[in-house]
Amino acid sequence: MRISRRAQAVAPFYAMEFGKHAATLESQGHHVIKLSIGEPDFGAPPAVRDAMRAVMDGRPMPYTAALGQPELRQAIARFYRDEHGVEVDPARVVVTAGASAALVLATAALVDAGDEVIIGDPSYPCNRQIVESFGAHVTLVPATAETRFQPDAASVRSHWTDGTRGVMIATPSNPTGTSIPAGELAAICELARERDAWRLVDEIYLNLSDHDDQGRPPRSVLSSDPDAIVINSFSKYFGMTGWRLGWCVVPEPLVPAMERLAQNYFLCASAPAQHAALACFSAESLAVCEARRVELAERRALVLEGLARIGLPVPVPPDGAFYAYFDVSHTGLTSWGFCERALREAHVALTPGKDFGLHTAGTHVRLSYAASADDLREGIARLGRFVATLG
Repeated sequence: MRISRRAQAVAPFYAMEFGKHAATLESQGHHVIKLSIGEPDFGAPPAVRDAMRAVMDGRPMPYTAALGQPELRQAIARFYRDEHGVEVDPARVVVTAGASAALVLATAALVDAGDEVIIGDPSYPCNRQIVESFGAHVTLVPATAETRFQPDAASVRSHWTDGTRGVMIATPSNPTGTSIPAGELAAICELARERDAWRLVDEIYLNLSDHDDQGRPPRSVLSSDPDAIVINSFSKYFGMTGWRLGWCVVPEPLVPAMERLAQNYFLCASAPAQHAALACFSAESLAVCEARRVELAERRALVLEGLARIGLPVPVPPDGAFYAYFDVSHTGLTSWGFCERALREAHVALTPGKDFGLHTAGTHVRLSYAASADDLREGIARLGRFVATLG
């Protein structure tokens, strides 16, 4: 059987690969502390689970519209108004089979073979893989601790070429949990807009970000760039990873293309998941999610203190998501070797920087603090004993 060059060129998602190795160790009777996958341990809010049980009563579950159930699109638009002070026309909301499907649809709608797309390094690996699958060239912009491991307007400008057609940004970022300051994000988007290039901003972790001194949540990029393409998901803030439900907000002219692509690629997102997700936006569910956001901040403090204590520095403390990106270069191991040995010897699963780009691939490791506080304490204790053996 001939396998396409596209499929052969796709690199593994190493976080998932280490997850598989962890599962093998568990099958052998070992207790593995899994800090490699960005999956909250709390699941969907109770009202959402109740809504799913109610809708699965034997009633027919036909396809929804390709763009999503109208009531859910309206609820998402209200969420932007109430939480972020941004008016979004529900007609611009596209409900998708997870944020991954939103990325596929948006990339298919925006990218032609030979285009150049700017993406930060480090960044979520699947973004690069999806862009390259559609024949575009990814220009990685190395980011350092000085810019919070995020691209800034100056670095984007210096990497711009005549072939650049768009910019992909994630704020807060996976793997670092760091955000781009609002003014800098607006400057990047304005730079691209002036060059008639699209701006795609991944806000999957936006509502897990720290609030300001007045208790206000961070602003969406839509507040400064209404024509940006925004990707979001029910997986992280709402804890619905396995439900595979996401959304994007796109400029009005892009909606017909997104609809045609959705009809052909996915038909629609899961109908039961869409029905249940309406309960995400109840006052009860939002209160649950906010309490969990606060709990994740407490877990972050636990992790940052613990990693500092055992000699694994985090160069830039995260301000959102649930990741810490720490430096292992002083241990004498590459990030890959560190993760392999930590899993084999300490039974702690982590993710090497190789997943997230080139610039910090060999020196940094991602830890997900979406696990329970007990698991985090035990994982750090095990890592401390492991690091001590390295001298």
